[in-house]
Amino acid sequence: MAMGKILSSGPILLFLLYLVALVSLPADAAVKRYQFDVQVKNVSRLCHAKPIVTVNGMFPGPTIYARDGDRVVINVTNYAQYNMSIHWHGLKQLRNGWADGPAYITQCPIQNGHSYTYDFNVTGQRGTLWWHAHIFWLRATVYGAIAIMPKQGTPFPFPQPYRETNIVLGEWWNNDVEEVVKQGNKLGLPPNTSDAHTINGKPGPLFPCSEKHTFAMEVEQGKTYLLRIINAALNDELFFAVAGHNMTVVEIDAVYTKPFTTQAILIAPGQTTNVLVQANQAPGRYFMAARPFMDAPLTVDNKTATAILQYKGIPNTILPILPKLPLPNDTAFALSYSAKLRSLNSPLYAANVPLKVDRRLFYTIGLGINPCPTCLNGTRLTASLNNITFVMPHIGLLQAHYFNIKGVYTADFPDRPPQPFNYTGAPLTANLGTTSGTRLSKIAFNSTVELVLQDTNLLTVESHPFHLHGYNFFVVGTGIGNFDPAKDPAKFNLVDPPERNTVGVPTGGWTAIRFRADNPGVWFMHCHLELHTGWGLKTAFVVENGKGPDQSILPPPKDLPPC
Repeated sequence: MAMGKILSSGPILLFLLYLVALVSLPADAAVKRYQFDVQVKNVSRLCHAKPIVTVNGMFPGPTIYARDGDRVVINVTNYAQYNMSIHWHGLKQLRNGWADGPAYITQCPIQNGHSYTYDFNVTGQRGTLWWHAHIFWLRATVYGAIAIMPKQGTPFPFPQPYRETNIVLGEWWNNDVEEVVKQGNKLGLPPNTSDAHTINGKPGPLFPCSEKHTFAMEVEQGKTYLLRIINAALNDELFFAVAGHNMTVVEIDAVYTKPFTTQAILIAPGQTTNVLVQANQAPGRYFMAARPFMDAPLTVDNKTATAILQYKGIPNTILPILPKLPLPNDTAFALSYSAKLRSLNSPLYAANVPLKVDRRLFYTIGLGINPCPTCLNGTRLTASLNNITFVMPHIGLLQAHYFNIKGVYTADFPDRPPQPFNYTGAPLTANLGTTSGTRLSKIAFNSTVELVLQDTNLLTVESHPFHLHGYNFFVVGTGIGNFDPAKDPAKFNLVDPPERNTVGVPTGGWTAIRFRADNPGVWFMHCHLELHTGWGLKTAFVVENGKGPDQSILPPPKDLPPC
């Protein structure tokens, strides 16, 4: 009888459960599903055709659209000859490192003919991020934008734009990028620089055979446009400007900023910048242009990529005007531009800067030279943090941590360099050997961390954009020369510092960042210049589990690729 009662009330019970589920789900949460087929396609640029790795045959790849609060499910199927993994750059992946994507850090790569589903929630983030391959140099062509809208009914904290456009900056090599890199590694030298920069995959009319490889956006007089600018280049920090038009910076790395107006922006590999542009000039055609910033004595691809901002009704026969970009070595512009970046820090978008620091880290960034009998000069160029060149493991570090697999890594990465020296004095050209190892730093859950990244003149000073996975951080200070722990912290901005996921360490200088380690897992931290990452300029943090029920790493998905 009791059983009969339960059965007869079954539909009512189910309905009640359904109502409870409805109430507990945020009103605007949705599941956004994407299928990414990694496939090789023949593409032609600069009068050269070559096969490139793409997603869904698109270059750049498809844009992912989501809202704050959505669940995003992306099934990646690999039809290319290379192993593949994809990183969702800037998404925090709370307790869910399995969806982060860097090969051999949080997963083994997806092999040819296999699939893996990246399943993650977008929590408390809105703005422009991006995705890219995170293995070898395949991100040269495997990349795309992520546009996250605020929750339904939440306006932007700036005037609503009429339309928005993605501006994804990249690099193009005429030859097979993986072959170019292999050649460089064989010689122990940097590979050849790229042959062009691109805007949305197109180099623009300053390059040969590029009439049809030019991106153009049409604007209407008096309207305001939001440009979502992403630097997907492998090795170049870039200046970007629109001829005749000012830009108002309103967001960096998917965090709102105090708006400011500028004629040009500086954007490092891995970074994003949202700007508002008003179509308030004489109707015509205006070039948008991107060109590298390099204030160290190093070779870069110094060519200018262009796209066209075209007022409605203006014929294509009108020649566009070029913008005035800062000079390639304009350090003063770079520093003054970076100094203008401030978090919005409004009641709705507070900058929760850690004021008390539990753990202070000081990492030196260095280039080095190690012996290599088969290389051109008997030596190989390398890179290190605290004189340690990171060695990639053969299984994912997150698996090793989660399943307690011994012998994959050691948790003894030093908090400071082995010996202090005059980091940014005259170039150091002797004793440039580094030690190698898969050494990680263990961080207690919910502790506050201050990390000072110090450039050095080992071989040469250079600007380095550093990216931390799994977190945003606050850029509380930066300076030229050696960091002074006695004097410099007094100048830190602890009120409204910029909050980012990728920060440029200035040439011959330092940058201080702070974050709260509230996301358990293994989180990669590396230079976003692909050249330096390949040379070992990387490490990872093991953030321990907390004691609470929702303070531990989630279990791995069933389809996690095998090693």
